[in-house]
Amino acid sequence: MHLLAVTPGQISNGSEAVDLGQTPGDIVVLSAADSELAGLAEALGGREEEFPSLRLANLMQLGHNLSVDIYVDEVVSRAKLVIVRLLGGTGYWPYGIEQISEACRREGVQLAVLPGDDQPDAELAGHCTVAPEAAHRLWQYLVHGGRENYRNALDYAASLLGHETAWLEPVPLLRAGLYWPGLRQPTLEDVQSKWTEEAPVAPLVFYRALLQAGNLAPVDDLIAALAEQGLNPLPLFVASLKEPLSAETVAEVFAAVKPAVVLNATGFAVSTPGAERRRTPFDEAACPVLQVVFSGGD
Repeated sequence: MHLLAVTPGQISNGSEAVDLGQTPGDIVVLSAADSELAGLAEALGGREEEFPSLRLANLMQLGHNLSVDIYVDEVVSRAKLVIVRLLGGTGYWPYGIEQISEACRREGVQLAVLPGDDQPDAELAGHCTVAPEAAHRLWQYLVHGGRENYRNALDYAASLLGHETAWLEPVPLLRAGLYWPGLRQPTLEDVQSKWTEEAPVAPLVFYRALLQAGNLAPVDDLIAALAEQGLNPLPLFVASLKEPLSAETVAEVFAAVKPAVVLNATGFAVSTPGAERRRTPFDEAACPVLQVVFSGGD
């Protein structure tokens, strides 16, 4: 049987055996969510050299049994801590879980097998070798996501390996709220402290999923660009403008601070196509609303 070499950005459908070509690392994280892996990769930035090494892989690349065998032999069995986030339970990836579990127990590698969603899974928990409270804390970091949670997840993982790192407990993300680069759950007053006096206000409404994934580079760039153009940016994240709580949050902020222009980076429709038009949180803004499109690609 021949092996395929996997290049960055490529996802194998499991019909061919692949070798990811990774070198061993102290902490290994396997997940089917690229946004989660990207968030953890970003959270690693700026660490000191003695911080544990990190290896990340999309488990969708390990669909073939031989691919699993190679990865387990070359990476998993040489790790110190392995974290697997699996959506769909053990039945979604039975061979992978079986081989990783056996290798970690054989080699004395700490293992946390966590649900890929926010629902507990007793069968997955049975594969863990870390303490239940450690597995739960790691799970909560990844369930809630966001830059702070990803950074604390790595700090906590390092502490499980004996490194003296300061970490904070997982912080749940609001369904909707204000955002500012470098600030943790900012208030309107916190955001206003960054503004230029009497400059027009430009709300930027974007999806909570970007905050959850830590995929905020385009948002941060837009905030900086608006400020450079003499506007006061007002970044707001929402789960969906169709969700009552998110819509009410936007409306309340707009009532407190009158927008001069709105940049909407959520989906094009704020009402259901074909249904009777409903009120939107933008109705009372009485200003231009510009649609912003974040284009994705590998």
